[in-house]
Amino acid sequence: MSFVIRAEDKHQNDSKPIQQSQSDLLVGVSKAICYSGFRSGQHPDRGNGAKNPSEAEILEDLKLLSEQADFQLIRLYDCGENSETVLRVIKEHGLQLKVLLGIWLNAELSAHETCAWLNEPIPASTLSANKLKNGQEVDRGIQLANEYPNIVAAVNVGNEALVDWNDHKVSLDSIISYVKKVKSNIKQPVTVADNYEWWAAKGERLAQVVDFVSIHVYPVWEGKDINEGLSYTIENVQKVRDALPKSKIVITEAGWASIASEFGDRASEAKQEKYFFDLMQWAEQMNITTFFFEAFDEDWKGDPNNPMGAEKHWGLYTVDRKPKKVMEKIILNQRN
Repeated sequence: MSFVIRAEDKHQNDSKPIQQSQSDLLVGVSKAICYSGFRSGQHPDRGNGAKNPSEAEILEDLKLLSEQADFQLIRLYDCGENSETVLRVIKEHGLQLKVLLGIWLNAELSAHETCAWLNEPIPASTLSANKLKNGQEVDRGIQLANEYPNIVAAVNVGNEALVDWNDHKVSLDSIISYVKKVKSNIKQPVTVADNYEWWAAKGERLAQVVDFVSIHVYPVWEGKDINEGLSYTIENVQKVRDALPKSKIVITEAGWASIASEFGDRASEAKQEKYFFDLMQWAEQMNITTFFFEAFDEDWKGDPNNPMGAEKHWGLYTVDRKPKKVMEKIILNQRN
């Protein structure tokens, strides 16, 4: 008697279990949110200085997230003035929030040959200046993690700085050196956030240095509709688990745009709502801390001439802080 093992069956048999233990959760929670509080007319530093939210606006946001939406863990992306204000507001007002603090890394390599929106090489003088800025940002991250030890739950070094398609590329060796410096100077765990494909294909060296692996998954960016949203996400996570079976996994970005000229009818509030609840239910079962992207729409992002662009519409709230369908359901569930 003979039989044939199909390739997909063999892959299933070789796959490692995704489910983690509860101790692998960041601060014991699976549901978390990415937060950047820039409202209409505000923006981070794009070369001419930042226009930051006020303390009152940040407090309003954090109360919405912690009290109305019942998030206990948020992700920040840098160690600039705005992020420092967020940490101070949490402390001064006794808000029940913990933070995954980000250390933003600017380009130390020119990815003009692989990044679609870089039309020419980044000047060597700019790359050299960026390396100095990155060192200063690392130092600020260490300072803030030590200044707010009861709020900063973990520190992330670099955001999508390793993939070839982005405009702020940093070498793996450089990022590893930054991670080691941060780890030697703080008590919190340290990670690096990047696309799941990079981690699965190239992440072995870095996985040995970080305390947990942070991955980004976006089915809608990869042409999937909501009927494949969760299943494709699970496939993405499975790739990383199979490649790095000993690593703890955190999903530091996963989201679904509510409006997007790039996605057509694959983007909607109803589909965002379904993806959020499907994903969070699965993340709870798997003991994987998952940061949904993102809290509020940010209209400073993307093409200023395209108000319907996806980059502006990932929030659970609009830029005017009005709840979308997913938040309306969360609020209703909270009341009940």
